[in-house]
Amino acid sequence: QVSLVESGGGLVQPGGSLRLSCEASGIIWNIDVRRWYRQAPGKERELVAQITVGSSTYYADSVKGRFTISRDNAKNTVYLQMNNLKPEDTGVYYCNAFRPTTGMNYWGKGTLVTVSS
Repeated sequence: QVSLVESGGGLVQPGGSLRLSCEASGIIWNIDVRRWYRQAPGKERELVAQITVGSSTYYADSVKGRFTISRDNAKNTVYLQMNNLKPEDTGVYYCNAFRPTTGMNYWGKGTLVTVSS
């Protein structure tokens, strides 16, 4: 059974930084693709960043150059370093694991990030 638990959210001023963590159990580290999504108030959930088993990364245009996704397979943990945060980065950030062999998606419960002065 896969379990994902996010941490690291909070209130930060514009221009500040946060690091989100997603600790996982039941993850098959050499198969599963790890992703961060976010959902802003009144908007649909969107993909923010992705990292594959081979550590290839993808970023949404809105966060390129400011966010960095990384993974520590030994700790079954994925991180999202967020720098130069903007008010439009506000939302609930969800950790996701996608298993290509089955097509299954697994989700954490989310952590709230609020960027405001």
